[in-house]
Amino acid sequence: MPMPQDYFQASRDFEAFMASLKRISLLQTTHQCYTMVEAVFHALRSHMSAREALAFADLLPPVLRAIFVSDWDIDVPVLPMTDRAGLQREILALRHNHNLSTPSALEDVGAALRENMEPEKFARLLDIMPAELAGFWR
Repeated sequence: MPMPQDYFQASRDFEAFMASLKRISLLQTTHQCYTMVEAVFHALRSHMSAREALAFADLLPPVLRAIFVSDWDIDVPVLPMTDRAGLQREILALRHNHNLSTPSALEDVGAALRENMEPEKFARLLDIMPAELAGFWR
């Protein structure tokens, strides 16, 4: 079986995603964008069951999938759903001394994903997410 195209061009796709996120968020560096996407993914993941989170991750491009599942302690209980302000606090808590996530981090990451994923895959991503979370990206 040939190598899947997603893996073959994973670096290029990740660079394109990061360029989109940098433009959308107006952050200055890809390092800042990386921390923001990691924080957003980990905050979202904390409100999903393992089954939901793995189904979500499976639709992401390979490098973003790796970021989504990195440092995941699956024994930590799923957090109850929170509002946008609560998610923003969770996002800013990751490496808080070095996290320059924007006030619109949640929406910025969603917009960059929408821009860099096939429309039908992005739609499936929204369908897999808990409705309260998917609403931020609709």
